[in-house]
Amino acid sequence: MAKQSSFGNMLIVLTVITVLVGALLGYVYGITAEPIAQAKKLKQENAVKDVTPAFDNSPIDEQYTVTVNGMELKVFPATKEGEKVGAAVESKTKNGFGGEVVIMVGFEADGTIRNYRVLSHAETPGLGSKMEEWFRTERGSQSVLGKHPAKDNLTVKKDGGSVDAITAATISSRAFLDVIANAYTAYTNNNCDGATGATQQEKEADHE
Repeated sequence: MAKQSSFGNMLIVLTVITVLVGALLGYVYGITAEPIAQAKKLKQENAVKDVTPAFDNSPIDEQYTVTVNGMELKVFPATKEGEKVGAAVESKTKNGFGGEVVIMVGFEADGTIRNYRVLSHAETPGLGSKMEEWFRTERGSQSVLGKHPAKDNLTVKKDGGSVDAITAATISSRAFLDVIANAYTAYTNNNCDGATGATQQEKEADHE
């Protein structure tokens, strides 16, 4: 009887602990969910401001999604005094050397690339990670700023394009330009294929 009583008491204690821990986790989530959501919204707002022309609307509140190459991309329309001045697109690709690359790409009203901001990636430090500054640097044919995806061949020179790839990081460069192409597709909201990323075979044969 003593053993059964001990087991029963242990079961009751474990049940109470489980309930208390579950309640505590729920409480912590309840008090942190809103600050986390606000921080995420602020990060988005700052990224949108960084890449778009000046606007007086609320792109975050007016955002919509467009499916491009099987991925849902967020479009943040920018207007001023009721007139369209451009947009920011939270674009991505899964073709990076380290996997997914996410970039906020800003467009002028006519589709010209105004600016960009890398939001997340898993590219090699010192190589693919250089994309944050490489493609905005006015040296050689590195910069994509002021270029138009429908008029300029925004692929790396190794693939017959006009853009200088990051040194020793061709795959990351392709991934970056893939993101730009996807962003433009989402911005123009058409069905063209924006994919320019590397295949797995190229990953194995090429340097990062």
